[in-house]
Amino acid sequence: MTEARPTTAKRHTAFAAIMAGLVLVFLALGTWQVQRLFWKLDLIARVDARVHAEPVPAPPPSTSVSAANDEYKRVTTTGRLLNDKEALVQAVTELGPGFWVVTPLETADQGIVLINRGFVPKEKRDPAARGQAQYENPVTVTGLLRLSEPKGGFLRANDPSADRWYSRDVEAIAKARGLTNVAPYFIDADATPNPGGFPVGGLTIVNFRNSHLVYALTWYSLAAMSAGAVYFLLRRRKMPA
Repeated sequence: MTEARPTTAKRHTAFAAIMAGLVLVFLALGTWQVQRLFWKLDLIARVDARVHAEPVPAPPPSTSVSAANDEYKRVTTTGRLLNDKEALVQAVTELGPGFWVVTPLETADQGIVLINRGFVPKEKRDPAARGQAQYENPVTVTGLLRLSEPKGGFLRANDPSADRWYSRDVEAIAKARGLTNVAPYFIDADATPNPGGFPVGGLTIVNFRNSHLVYALTWYSLAAMSAGAVYFLLRRRKMPA
């Protein structure tokens, strides 16, 4: 019994050291999630301010844009819709399944901005089914600046050769339609009614998942449990044989 005691004590010490290391890891992860929480809250506040601000002129095509500084900024632009070059991007909205109608708009300086004019159900995918009034030009569009969505949607890649689109990939759509001098973003049109009622704009969902507080509490709870395990192991180590 006296020979086994040192071995048991060493074992408890080793486990206590491991658990102490885990305490540090869990505390670091919890603190990182707290930092992410404040970053996310700041992002939500900034985006909310942009969405409800007065519209500003859309950046020219040569301007670089970023999520931090520009996404969801309320912008406006005027030009001529190139309806014969529109792309239909598959979508599921509160109105059901259908398509986003993404139409190039040529501005006065010959720049091109892709406009997500809104949603159409499957029976309205043919432009002729939407009525001739939709072709009126010039137009002024107000909406939210959105960043390009490269490659495709979840588990489905865009197929330009077959004209199948699952995301609003600005570069790929521009290339497929033979467009140049295209802005590196698109605009989600607001709810201003289109002639004939379609497409239906204003369906942008601005929603940021924010679970950082839950994650932080989880990591801190694990740290507390690991600290309790360290205390228990060290007490067992000091107990008499």
